[in-house]
Amino acid sequence: MMSSILQVGQKALDFSIADQNDHPVKLDDFSGQWVILYFYPKDDTPGCTTEAKDFTELHQDFNALKAKILGVSPDLSKSHCKFIDKYNLTITLLSDPEHHLIEAYGAWRLKKFMGKEYMGVARSTFLISPDRIIAYAWPNVKTKGHAQAVLTKLREIITNS
Repeated sequence: MMSSILQVGQKALDFSIADQNDHPVKLDDFSGQWVILYFYPKDDTPGCTTEAKDFTELHQDFNALKAKILGVSPDLSKSHCKFIDKYNLTITLLSDPEHHLIEAYGAWRLKKFMGKEYMGVARSTFLISPDRIIAYAWPNVKTKGHAQAVLTKLREIITNS
């Protein structure tokens, strides 16, 4: 199933999904905080590694702004643990092997690679405000510089509010 991507101004969809330690994580767990919810295809692949390492590098900057970073992929929690350990990641990774959250946010889409079409995770990021509204969305992310762009946008929104 393919759904449309959530738009700026829409209410963020709540969820309950396991993190890398198999602990349930809900959007409501981050009451009063900004949430960066980013969707990525697969642990330990070049683009996904770059993105996770960049978010980790800026982790303290996001923390200072009361923002929590949550990465979501179809990988199992065991894979997330290996990925976190291998690269010393400090972000939370959520496991969505059935694509429920990925589809709900519209990140499960038709992709093309080497002339073939298939369904997969389209790299997407949502900046969710403390009142659970989509404040900004990046529907087609390029990894290089993305984490910094999210941080810059978050600072801009906070400054102008």
